[in-house]
Amino acid sequence: MNYQTFQPHPDLASLVNCYWILEVPAENDSQKQRIIPDGCIEMAFILGDDIKRFTSEDEFILQPRSMVLGQITEPFYIQPTGYVNTFAIRFYPYGFANFVTIPIKSLADKETPIELLFGEKTTKALEQKIIQAADTSQRIEIIESFLLAKLNDKTTIDNIVKTTIDALLLTKGSASINTILKEDLSKRRQLERKFTKQIGISPKQLGKVIRLQSALKMLLNKKTENLTNIAYESEYYDQAHFIKDFKEFTGINPKEFLDNENMTLSSLFYK
Repeated sequence: MNYQTFQPHPDLASLVNCYWILEVPAENDSQKQRIIPDGCIEMAFILGDDIKRFTSEDEFILQPRSMVLGQITEPFYIQPTGYVNTFAIRFYPYGFANFVTIPIKSLADKETPIELLFGEKTTKALEQKIIQAADTSQRIEIIESFLLAKLNDKTTIDNIVKTTIDALLLTKGSASINTILKEDLSKRRQLERKFTKQIGISPKQLGKVIRLQSALKMLLNKKTENLTNIAYESEYYDQAHFIKDFKEFTGINPKEFLDNENMTLSSLFYK
């Protein structure tokens, strides 16, 4: 398995978290992998064999070859049909809204073909360039040219949204929205509207995802295996609160997560 991340051009660094690639040899009995929320929106190009995304225990769809995966609010399963070769762009929560005109909320919990966002002609040309690129470095150049062209002018990220996200990231999701906004309820209503439009989920949901990310990294990096300590370090009210949020976003409890072969891919992304 080959998973690597790459940093974006400085002009895109406020919007794009990273580029990543994943290559996995074909296996005869590949396991389903549970994908869990991470608070980000991703654009992905499937360069290998098709990937199934399960809509129920036994039913599935094939993910589009080029797609945008919106905000995830609940876990789902994917399964490769053969060789995995994916190139993807991971946007910050507020990043992708700067490149499209449709409401970000409409992208949540599903894969949207890129051609529905940027048009068939533009998408076909981009796909061919990505497929024919000699290596990852060239693919990054191609996608950065595409994204920079979409921006046209330097984008100013809406201040109230960015300030809130920065505070959530700085406090690992533990800061309350009222504290960030200094109890100004009119600002809170404004923030809720802007979050729905630009991020696709509420500020409270994003805070929960960011806090869970912090706890997951501690768990996966074996900084401590004591769940009470993890709950305390991640500023949960208590262990029960931590386990409740963990199960909400992953579908299983923390100890099951560590030993679950369906979590290999999610574990890789979080380490």
